[in-house]
Amino acid sequence: MQRRLLVTSISLGLFAAATTVLAETSPLEQQIKDLQSFQVIAHRGASGHAPESTMAAYELAHEWDVDYLELDAQITSDGEVVVFHDDIIDRTSDGEGEINDYTLEELKALDTGTWFNEQNPDSADTAFEGAQILTLDELLEHFGHDARYYIETKSPQLNPGLEEALVALLEEHDLIESGRVLVQSFEQDSLLKVHELNENIPLIQLVWYYPSEEEDGRLVEWTDVTPGPEEITDEDFQAVADYAVGLGTNFIYEGEEMIGADFIRQANDNGLPVHVYTINEADEMERLMEMGVNGLFTNYPDRLLELVE
Repeated sequence: MQRRLLVTSISLGLFAAATTVLAETSPLEQQIKDLQSFQVIAHRGASGHAPESTMAAYELAHEWDVDYLELDAQITSDGEVVVFHDDIIDRTSDGEGEINDYTLEELKALDTGTWFNEQNPDSADTAFEGAQILTLDELLEHFGHDARYYIETKSPQLNPGLEEALVALLEEHDLIESGRVLVQSFEQDSLLKVHELNENIPLIQLVWYYPSEEEDGRLVEWTDVTPGPEEITDEDFQAVADYAVGLGTNFIYEGEEMIGADFIRQANDNGLPVHVYTINEADEMERLMEMGVNGLFTNYPDRLLELVE
C-alpha cells in the first residue's frame, strides 16, 4: 500500500506587519506559484549542444535564461555529491565501472567532454576536451542564486547517504527558503526522506508509464507510485500531492503516447503541475504545449525558448 504523508505546507508565509492588509509573498511561495506557468527545464544543461552535466552545458543554458538547470546527484565512495547521470561512467567519460566505486579525486582525473566531440562532430569544440565531473557544491557555488536547480536523487539504493548530503548542501547554499530548488525522484521513499530532513523542500514525483507485459493493453507505472494513466483517479493524484508539488512524466514509449490532455488537466485540477521529459523535437514541444503541459525537460532549450517566446 502506497505510503501517504500528511500535508505540510511548503509555503512558509512570511507576512507583513499586522498593520498592513496585504501579505508579502516569500521567495519560496513565489517559486511554487511560478510552477503554474510554463517552465523551460534544461536537461543536464544544454546537453544537445555541449557535453551533458558539464559546466559548459550549464553555462550555455544559463545564458539562454532557462527556468531550471536540471541535474542528477550521485555520491562518491568518499561521500562527495557529484553531478552525473549514469550509474556506470563508461558512456560519458574515458573511465569505466560504477561511479560509486570512485573517490572524487579519481573522478576528477577523468575526461567527460571528448566523447561528445566524437559523437557530435557538428557541435564539437576543443574546449570540451578534458571537462571534469562537477561536484554539486561547485555548480551551486558557480551560479548561486542566479539560477534555479531541478535536482534528481539518482538511484538512491546505490547512493546511501545521498539525501542527507544533498539537503545539507541545499541548506548551506540557502537554496530552499530562497525558492531556488526542486528535488525530483522516481523513488517515493527518497522524496519522503528528503521531506523528513527538510519539510520545506519542494518535491517532484517522477513517473514512467509503459504498456504492461500482460496481454490486456493496460499501461502501468515503473515503480507503482500511481496506476496507469487510463486508470488514475483524483485520489491517486491527491496521494502524490500530499508530499509533492508537481509530477514529472514521460510522453512517449516506443512510439506510443502514454499521456494526453485529460491526464494533464486532471493532475492540474489536483494541484500538480505536469513536466514532461525529455522532449527535443519542436513538433512534440508544440503538441504538448497545446495539451496544456506546465513545463518540458529538453536537451535543446534554445528550440523550446523560441516556441515559448
